[in-house]
Amino acid sequence: MASLSYDLTLAGLSVGSAAALTGIGLVVTYRATGVLNFAHGAIAMVCAYLLRQLTVEWGVPLPLAAAITLLVVAPAIGLVLERAVFRPLAVLGGDPAQTLVASIGVFILLVGGAALAWGQGARADAPTLVSADPWGQLAVAVALVLAVWALTRFTRFGEELRAVVDDRRLAVLAGIDADRVAAAGWAFGSFTAGLTGVLLAPYVRLDPYGMPLLVMEVMAVAVAARMRNLPVAVVVALGIGVAQSQLTRLHPSGWREPLLQAVGANLFVVALLVAALVLPGVGTRDALPRTATARVPTPPGAWIVAVVLFLLPFGFAGSDLTTSVQVPALAVILLSLVVVTGRGGQISLGQAAYAGLGALFTALLTSGRFPGLPELPALPALALAVLLVAPLGLLTGWPAISRHGLALALATLAVGVGVSRFVFAQPYATSGLTLERPAGFTGDRAYYLLELALLGGALVLVAALRRGRTGRALAAMRDHEAGAAAAGVAVRTLKLA
Repeated sequence: MASLSYDLTLAGLSVGSAAALTGIGLVVTYRATGVLNFAHGAIAMVCAYLLRQLTVEWGVPLPLAAAITLLVVAPAIGLVLERAVFRPLAVLGGDPAQTLVASIGVFILLVGGAALAWGQGARADAPTLVSADPWGQLAVAVALVLAVWALTRFTRFGEELRAVVDDRRLAVLAGIDADRVAAAGWAFGSFTAGLTGVLLAPYVRLDPYGMPLLVMEVMAVAVAARMRNLPVAVVVALGIGVAQSQLTRLHPSGWREPLLQAVGANLFVVALLVAALVLPGVGTRDALPRTATARVPTPPGAWIVAVVLFLLPFGFAGSDLTTSVQVPALAVILLSLVVVTGRGGQISLGQAAYAGLGALFTALLTSGRFPGLPELPALPALALAVLLVAPLGLLTGWPAISRHGLALALATLAVGVGVSRFVFAQPYATSGLTLERPAGFTGDRAYYLLELALLGGALVLVAALRRGRTGRALAAMRDHEAGAAAAGVAVRTLKLA
């Protein structure tokens, strides 16, 4: 038993060390630039693929390939992102919403580029840079923490970094080159991302999607450290890694076993939920200032172009039409962001979770498996599912009451990831469920027409909301929350609604 506990602890330390590397990179980048880099995992994935390309495909010796990947390419990615993407945003004001969307855009671009370059299949032949022995990976993490600590405490660059973190504008007035500090932060953050990727690649699924999402889940480490404290990030990462390994020893009976297995396999997600929803929020700036959300007039021909584009699929056939059927549904999800983020100024990264819950509830209702309700036809089930999902918006609405900007984005991300891992990835929620199209709409063209009708109804509702009293209150809350409250707007109730 003691031997098993020791072996599990070593396995947990290995996982925790990799998570600590992610936390170090995220914290250093945030401290230097004020940006939480959601593309960190995508950079890790690209570097892992590049190292494999150099060694497996092109025969470059591993030490040379690792040096090229980690000391040249990875920092270069960070410098390019800082210079081409985030420095222009800093010049425009560095609004958290803009930088957040930009980092998500970089994430999508890198993942899509990797899928095109290397394919979507998983690779099992990634080279091993550090052995599976956890002490080697732990030594790398500790060495990085000590190096960053020494750099920030005993060098002139460290003094400049602390000055920029405390007050960027004042630091610039004092003659500090804040852009150089930000560039160095991005370079180091990308280096740690690359190091995380090449260390993880031999032991996890190396594909364009798996690793970026895995690294995003361990963002809990950086959030728990309040995006500032590196030792706390390392301790939290190691603690979660060891706890996750030790939970595999428990085998309770009954319904508790699948729940414990789900928690044990997703302990970093649980930590992200706790850190994002319970701990004091990171960042205090408003989500979207007026300059970023003022309504842009729609060009006169835009609606005509949109209608034509949506009608084009009626001339398609086969797989082209099947793919087009997805577009109106995605448009409704994006329309929800127009209300929550565009009109209300509340950043939400969890909308897809509610879309998935709508599909799940519809399937449960049509199969007669929803507790307390009879089996329903598809269209009534769809309408009722919408009403059943709506109250669950409180999962993100409640944190929104006291959070803004980055803190709110993290809270909604945590809810979305939590729903994904504890609902859709678990057999107890989805096993045996099937969902057919409504009677009379089984063909692609008929179903596409139904979707267009529902999208049109949603557009009418959103337009009515914008012009009504509630829409004006949402705009007032978005533009100046304190001013809206002083004018009599029930801000807390409006956020929940």
